[in-house]
Amino acid sequence: MSEYIVTARKWRPMKFEDVVGQSHVTVTLRNALTSGRLAHAYLFSGPRGVGKTTTARLLAKVVNCLDPKDANPDNACENCVEITEGRSFNVQEIDGASNRSIDDIRSLREAVRYAPVKGKYKIYIIDEVHMLTKEAFNALLKTLEEPPPHVLFIFATTEIHKVPATIQSRCQRFDFRRIATGEIMVNLKEIAKAEKVQLDEEALLLIAKKGDGSLRDAQSMFDQVIALCGTVVSHRQILEALNLVDLELFFRVTDLIKTKDPAGGIALVEEIMNRGYDIKEFLSGLTEHVRNILLARATGSTALIENSDHYRKRYAREAEAFSIADLLRFMRLVTATESAIRWSAQPRFKLEADMVQLITMHGAPEVADLLRRIEELKKKAPEISTVGERFTRPAPPSRPAATPDGNPVPPPPLRPAGPAINEAEINSRWKEFLGEVRKRRIAVASVMDQTTLQGVQGSIIKIGCADEFQASTVVRHKEFLSQILHELFNINARLEAVVSPGQASGAAPKTPASDAAPLQEEHPIITALKRELGAEPL
Repeated sequence: MSEYIVTARKWRPMKFEDVVGQSHVTVTLRNALTSGRLAHAYLFSGPRGVGKTTTARLLAKVVNCLDPKDANPDNACENCVEITEGRSFNVQEIDGASNRSIDDIRSLREAVRYAPVKGKYKIYIIDEVHMLTKEAFNALLKTLEEPPPHVLFIFATTEIHKVPATIQSRCQRFDFRRIATGEIMVNLKEIAKAEKVQLDEEALLLIAKKGDGSLRDAQSMFDQVIALCGTVVSHRQILEALNLVDLELFFRVTDLIKTKDPAGGIALVEEIMNRGYDIKEFLSGLTEHVRNILLARATGSTALIENSDHYRKRYAREAEAFSIADLLRFMRLVTATESAIRWSAQPRFKLEADMVQLITMHGAPEVADLLRRIEELKKKAPEISTVGERFTRPAPPSRPAATPDGNPVPPPPLRPAGPAINEAEINSRWKEFLGEVRKRRIAVASVMDQTTLQGVQGSIIKIGCADEFQASTVVRHKEFLSQILHELFNINARLEAVVSPGQASGAAPKTPASDAAPLQEEHPIITALKRELGAEPL
């Protein structure tokens, strides 16, 4: 039985062109080799599994290769074979996590003095170099700045911020990026073809996305899938074997939103728990699902969606059912739930509550649609050009009605007036009046507390207001306030709001028209705005 080699080792790149997704690094290194401008120290940073150590080994091979071809190792000479098999005395791979002390670095400083046994360079590859202690870094500084001409240092790290600036300044730094899902899929497809493994496109996509930008993680997942499913693999088998959340589950969520079915949402959470899905993984997938719909809606294209053609078409159809405003609100709620679920003592209860909220959330009207509906409402009252003009323009004086002989009709008799208003009593009991207002309508009381009693003139009680907002509040609630005055003082008083120049920063005294409130309440546009759009008075 032949020895089994995992995919990540068996298919390790043997040329710079084989390194996936890091052309900005490999092209630069090959140009430096061709032009003879090789640095004495390199620093490779980036996420795990993206090719840092692989590129370091390729560089070590090519500088010692006996017959390099186009700035690539020939992988056939004695030096290349020894480096590939890990038995070369010229290449030392050091784990920074277990060789991090100052004594380890002192030993390295002693070793660099000796010339290579074979080849031109002695190469030291220190992986996870950020794990070295501060003292070890300091001991390395002098050697790193002026190393012997036959020494080449290559450092690799996943946490570049932990590497001292003094070390970084002495190296040529290359930042390795996360590998795109499409590039991982191409690599896995080539490996599957060589290994005679049959995978459909959706299965490859699942594995590639599970790698999350790391080719090594995706290749490890590829090995696990083959061990579980054999050489013929479907995406359904992968979902069951790895207990991954099916994409259809997320489409069911948006279907429930469209049908406003909260009971279905509770049942969906029950299904998630019974299948043993990880809640965080479900919410992460739901976030991506909403994001895909948002991309399709906002761009009118599915090119940016990482999925199969079948699902891209479904996302295009799904985007037609939602507005951008709705999708943004969905995204905010889902991401908030994803964040809050980490600290929740009962994550299931939190998921159920937020699922119901997501499903029953009212749609957000588009601004253009609101403007269109307002224009339609304005057409129902053509005698008024704008709502604002109606409230700001004073009503024209009415002409008295006339009898057939031309004489004016006498006005109707006045109602008998109540008891006279005692100004002294009003002043002494004003706080009692405000307290009664506070008991019944605290919002009105909070405004009345900022007003002043300016005096009594006949049956009119003048209220000093600092601004138009306070004045409009008094006018809108004058019937309510008059009723309380009648109950407390047994008087029929009318309130008049006056914007006081002493309170309104030099503004001229203004008295809002006494009929402003009835106009606001009775006008058909206002009535329609309340009925159609849920408008409320300020």
